[in-house]
Amino acid sequence: MKNIKKALLGTTLVGALVVSAGFGTYSWFTSETSAAGEIANGTLQLNNGQNITEKIIDGVDFAPSQLKYGEWMTIDNTGSQNTHIKATLNQSLDNDININKYKVGYIALKYKEKPNEDVLKASKIKLEKLFEGTTNVVDTINVAADEIEVAPGVTAVTGIVGEDVAAGFKAVSNKEWMLGEGTNQPFWRLKSDQYIDVMFAIKLDETANNAYQGVKYTADLKVQAKQADEGSKYDGE
Repeated sequence: MKNIKKALLGTTLVGALVVSAGFGTYSWFTSETSAAGEIANGTLQLNNGQNITEKIIDGVDFAPSQLKYGEWMTIDNTGSQNTHIKATLNQSLDNDININKYKVGYIALKYKEKPNEDVLKASKIKLEKLFEGTTNVVDTINVAADEIEVAPGVTAVTGIVGEDVAAGFKAVSNKEWMLGEGTNQPFWRLKSDQYIDVMFAIKLDETANNAYQGVKYTADLKVQAKQADEGSKYDGE
């Protein structure tokens, strides 16, 4: 009888262990999901970070009433961001005389595909007309004209540095001038697939006297770009 009870007790314990083990293998229904992302910064760059090699103006033996042209200079948005361009022309003489006797004008073309030679020649003629010919007194205008289309897909603006007639103005041997006032004009907003070509011309006024003999005129162009987003600033501002 004792052996029978031990056998039954052992069987009961084994059953309990089996039931307990069975409860331990149960699991709930579950599910999960996940997400990932990344963002790559764009680039803002002009001319691949290289300086323009073409000349703003170049020449010797300059004299009153003469008009000289510079080379076409390309401003290329080689970055991925749309930009606002600010181009500042700095001018100086190596003699302390009035720089306003030097009349400087420009024409700028904006495009996606390079204009052909006919368009470039016609644009150069438009630049000359700013001076009303090479022997006439130049018109005094201070800002670029409205943007016009000079060929399919090619727009242009022109401008010329006029004399500063503000009260209290004194003749100086240096001057800083911003083309088209930079971001205030839509023309100077450059998309990532656009270019701007600029050509300058310079004339020494007929009224320049002997004090201008042997004088050297120097010009340099600083081109800055900033993001097209509202509130962005140029480097150094």
